[in-house]
Amino acid sequence: MQDLSAHHVGITVSDLDRAVSFYRDVLGLDVLARFSVGGEEFATGVGVANASADFAHLDGDGARIELVEYEPEGEDATGGDVNQPGAKHVGLAVDDLDAFYETLPDEVETISEPQTTESGTRILFVRDPDENLVEILET
Repeated sequence: MQDLSAHHVGITVSDLDRAVSFYRDVLGLDVLARFSVGGEEFATGVGVANASADFAHLDGDGARIELVEYEPEGEDATGGDVNQPGAKHVGLAVDDLDAFYETLPDEVETISEPQTTESGTRILFVRDPDENLVEILET
């Protein structure tokens, strides 16, 4: 068996431009590339008839975040709580969580103010425009 290495974390969004604005302008990630993919092989590969998609790859300082807007759009599976089974969040790190929290625009939904867990980790969960959870933790 070949060794695997992590390549990206994918997040499906309903409006790619809006999502890119949030991840770039609010979270400060750099856009690495934007592109579109379609065709029979893509649709077969993702298991969605007649699928095409617009993509944006963003640099999370070593963790590539892939935002994807599919056509046709599937059923809404966003929102929910972090303890529901399935991929529920992407984690990003900052040096000063309180300073990051203070700079968040008022319209960004947060689960709570920054918290310190039993393990000593400082965390903050925010929601992107599609209600996907993003964990911000202090390193």
